Amino acid sequence: MPIYEFEGIRPVVDPTAFVHPTATLIGDVIIGPGCLVGPGASLRGDIGRLVMGPGSNVQDNCTVHVFPGKDCTIEAGGHVGHGAVLHGCTVGRNALVGMNAVVMDDAIIGVESFVAAMSFVRAGTAVPDRTLVAGIPAKTIRLLRDEEIAWKTEGTTVYQRLAQRYRATCRPAEPLPAVEPDRARVPDHAYAPKHEAGGDRPG
Repeated sequence: MPIYEFEGIRPVVDPTAFVHPTATLIGDVIIGPGCLVGPGASLRGDIGRLVMGPGSNVQDNCTVHVFPGKDCTIEAGGHVGHGAVLHGCTVGRNALVGMNAVVMDDAIIGVESFVAAMSFVRAGTAVPDRTLVAGIPAKTIRLLRDEEIAWKTEGTTVYQRLAQRYRATCRPAEPLPAVEPDRARVPDHAYAPKHEAGGDRPG
């Protein structure tokens, strides 16, 4: 995988984490236990520190960066959806940043809060705990219900298990020329999108 030392500082990846071989880590990046970094993600710690807490994930094609001397932190169980951009912000414990959202400098996403997909969180915004924000710029929509937070926690657990499944089975391979008879499917872990699981879709 593309991992680069920068000015004598080398990324740290806990042995229980999984970083996809196409993700890029540069410089002062710290990946904690049980984390998952998806394909194409870029974590560039060349002018500040990037920290992923235990069991957090950064999915495909995310970008994580900072202004000089700043940190960007994803706390334990934080969940950052495909294509999101984090710049010098804090994603609180068990919080969710939806797909293609942008969270700017010194913003703090509260514990167990959700940033809806495609939202823009302005610099310096403080999102309260257990709150849904959405829009451009992101505004408070409502407090989250216990069942929505439970749904998010379950989803993050899927990614924590996925990190271990990747560690055990992901390897380069040549494609098959045709679909084999009785082709296997990846295991179904019975986790549904929110619109199928019931209730409003939170983000």
